[in-house]
Order: sequence, then structure tokens, then C-alpha cells
Amino acid sequence: MSYKMPQWDDAASAIHNAQTILVVSHISPDGDAIGSLLGMTTTLKALGKTVVGAIDDEIPNYLAFVPQSDTIVQTVNDEFDLMISVDASDEERTGNVGDYGRAHSKTVINLDHHPTNTGFGDIHLVVPTAVSACEIVFDLINHMGLDMSEDTAYVLLVGMVTDTLGFRVDSTTARTLAVAQALMEKNAPLPQVIGRTLNSKDYENVKLWKAVYPSVQLDDQVIYGTITLKDVESAGLDKVYDGGLVSHLITVNQARVSVVFKEQLNNQVEISFRSKKGYDVGSLAFSLGGGGHTQASGCTVNGTLDEVKARVLPMAHQVVTEG
Repeated sequence: MSYKMPQWDDAASAIHNAQTILVVSHISPDGDAIGSLLGMTTTLKALGKTVVGAIDDEIPNYLAFVPQSDTIVQTVNDEFDLMISVDASDEERTGNVGDYGRAHSKTVINLDHHPTNTGFGDIHLVVPTAVSACEIVFDLINHMGLDMSEDTAYVLLVGMVTDTLGFRVDSTTARTLAVAQALMEKNAPLPQVIGRTLNSKDYENVKLWKAVYPSVQLDDQVIYGTITLKDVESAGLDKVYDGGLVSHLITVNQARVSVVFKEQLNNQVEISFRSKKGYDVGSLAFSLGGGGHTQASGCTVNGTLDEVKARVLPMAHQVVTEG
């Protein structure tokens, strides 16, 4: 895919000229979605803007500790001068709040780091070389010459830590660590962030894994598992969340690609992909209407679990063959 050069000046001008601003991120939010959204909202509020941060879904329990996460709303009904979409590769990923925002905002900024970004919006800050959307928010703040509060540094570090799995993914560079150091110099607590994200899990997720593990299979370097709605209910969870299972499965030495199929209501299946270096699951997810990174991606597909598995597993094996 080809991308426009990041339009830093246009984005800065749009922000300065706007008074009412909506910031949205993707459904099923992760640490980078929450961190980049709150990094923007805290910065914009300090500029005296009227700001709303919105995501369709509630904040996951493991991210409830993030400063000001309780300010994020699930619905919006105002008019806005500007909408900023963060960490979402396409319009559908922004859910209902994104649909509303695009229809009720004069200008839309697309801020993202996914290689599969579809190029929606009026102003583009799409930087596929960035390890997280939080890194792009950091660069935008610096480009505008703005002060960074301690809370802003904190939430941006949350996004960087979670999207890099503690600076362990292949896209981590010396520059990544330099940005993290700059955030720590603003009193962002790295050990606390790691402890409360990567090294934290609710017991309900352990119960879910216990129910799901019998479904896990390794087939010719593709490892996969299935989460049913019954599994979720028996674990005492109110929504389908794999608790990092797909990332756990890719650590198996014999696996090159990991897949977790998560049954949803309305005859849909949410799929998460992970891969080892040299195996492209980003293109696989994109071909199924989703998106993400080369080694971490996802999508939602219509059909029953059996139908979707029969369709997708051969494609996962093809990724291994071509890798």
C-alpha cells in the first residue's frame, strides 16, 4: 500500500483552529487504543479545547488503572469541529462513535500506525514504521511544541509497552527506546506499567484459558484455539476476550502462526492472528476484511465457528508455506 507523507502541519493547524474535538479509537480497545486516545484528549484539554474521548466498548478491566480512563464515553451526540481517529486501520473499526463522528465533524484526522490503514479521513498521520499509535501522538505533541503532562506521558507509555509486548517485538528500535526514555523522564513509571499490563491477569481469564485449552491444536506449524460463547459464560466474563491467549500460543517453539477463533453473537467469529518473524498475518487479516501488522492482526468474519475455521485455517497454512 502507498501512504501520504504524514501531514504534521495540516494536523497542527486543524487542531489549533478547532474548539470542539472528538477523539475516537477502535472497538475492543487495547493499551495502544486507550493510551493514544487519552494522550490526545489530555493534551487537547490543556490547550483549552472542548474534548470528548469515545470508544464503543467499555475499558477492559486490566486497563482500568490508566489515568483518566474513566473519562472515555461510549456514545456521543454533539457536533464537532474536528474528529481525530487514533489506532484504527479502517472506518469500520471505529464503530458507532466513529460513524457518528465522521457525519458530525467538519474535518477528520486519521492517526494510525497499521500498514493496512485504508487512508480514510481528510488529514493523514499514518506512520507504518511507528511501533504504536502512542509514538505518533508523542511526535505530534513535539511537532506542535506543546508541553507534556505527567498523565499524558503515563498513558502514552502504556500504549508503547502493550503494543511492543514490553519492547520485545521485532519492530522495536533504538528510537522506540528513546521515546520510552523521554516518557520516563516525565515520570511515567515503566515498572508499574509493565506490572499492571503484561504481568496482570484476572482469575476469570485463567478460567477461560482452562476451558479453551482442550481445543488448542498444533497442525503443521499453525497453532489454534477456539473460544465459544459458552466458554465465556462459564468463566464468568461478560464479553469475549482471550486475555492474550493468541500471543501466548505463538511462543510455542513448533508454531509459526497462531490463531484464536472467538465466537460472537449474530453468527460472527472474531479472529486474532500472531506470527513469528518472516510470516505475514497482516495481509491475511486484510484479505478477510480486517487489518493490523505483519505479525499481529485480526478480523471479524461472518459464519459459524466450524464454517470460519474451515475457511481460514487453510489460509493460515498458506502463510506458513509462503513465509
